[in-house]
Amino acid sequence: IARGLGRAYGDAAQNAGGAVLDMTGLDRVHAIDVDGGTVLCDAGVSLHRLMEVLLPLGWFVPVTPGTRYVTVGGAIGADIHGKNHHVSGSFSRHVLSLELLTADGEIRTVSRGTPLFDATTGGMGLTGVILTATVRLLPVETSLLSVDTERARDLDDLIARLTTTDDRYRYSVAWIDLLARGASTGRSVLTRGDHAPLDALPTRARRNPLEFRTHRLPAVPAHVPEGLLGRTTVGVFNALWYRKTPRSRTGELQRIASFFHPLDGVPHWNRVYGRSGFVQYQFVVGYGREEALRRIVQRISRHRCPSFLAVLKRFGEGDPGWLSFPMPGWTLALDIPAGLPGLAAFLDELDEEVAAADGRVYLAKDARLRPELLAAMYPRLAEFRELRRTLDPRGVFVSDLARRLDL
Repeated sequence: IARGLGRAYGDAAQNAGGAVLDMTGLDRVHAIDVDGGTVLCDAGVSLHRLMEVLLPLGWFVPVTPGTRYVTVGGAIGADIHGKNHHVSGSFSRHVLSLELLTADGEIRTVSRGTPLFDATTGGMGLTGVILTATVRLLPVETSLLSVDTERARDLDDLIARLTTTDDRYRYSVAWIDLLARGASTGRSVLTRGDHAPLDALPTRARRNPLEFRTHRLPAVPAHVPEGLLGRTTVGVFNALWYRKTPRSRTGELQRIASFFHPLDGVPHWNRVYGRSGFVQYQFVVGYGREEALRRIVQRISRHRCPSFLAVLKRFGEGDPGWLSFPMPGWTLALDIPAGLPGLAAFLDELDEEVAAADGRVYLAKDARLRPELLAAMYPRLAEFRELRRTLDPRGVFVSDLARRLDL
């Protein structure tokens, strides 16, 4: 199985007893069409590197997740999404073509609209090794974003704000307090914005408007006490974070790294969960299934899951990838300490509720889903399996994820 920078939370790029291909050496940017806004690059190029190269030219990556340290090949294989899915869709929507090394040793040029393209985008690396990709870019005038922030008093208030005003913004995300209960269940901080135009910058910043600056904070110590992020600690943090946020703030200028990738500036941030680590859980349920979303949020709140990294977003139209995660609806992602008592059984129950609501969980973040639920979540699973049998009859490409879920 191919592996990029290893940012998948589950076992998608692991292969016990087999070979793992380190793709990070395949890292050339081959060509940039500055007028047309496309880039041809190797699959091992990171989004961080693309930003370094493209921003001075007035272009930005079309979709970025919560870390810029993912490769282009990984972005295609997981069909990643960002804060702009309701406007821009997932990463594969902006991929014009790719080169794929298949199990027979052939290098195929794969174009949009073909079954192999749709099986590969979101296919978790199981159709072959992505070698290069041509990606359409987003034009920008500056490397800053104009950001609006507001508080929502509960989940219903948040849903109403997102439903009625999200179309005004390119980027939108809500941090949600999953430890709040009662009338405050689902209270949130909503952050939305777009790339700032040149005339919105102060005079001094206009001298170098496309400068790409990142920040670096001290690393988290190697040994963090177990239980540091317990219910009490996270509860206090969540309450303080909510209350310190202004009720409404508009037009704040933020750098790309701060707005999109705040945790990239904290080396080894995952250590705050202690040696047991954490589980990231992300699901989506469709529009019209808001009652299921409310039930799940209430269950998480009652279970007292100490998550300080919990975000809710709206998805727009899904893309044609057969195993692509996004679909029109509401997606919630949260980190949960792995040592939380009863966590496995609790997440199994959430999986069943998501499946019953015709939703799905994100395979790039999964390490524990029961295989019998997969077909209900991904209706084109049978087509994916059949294409794999035809394309790779000897099972050359395989991962722990593929074995666990019989992909």
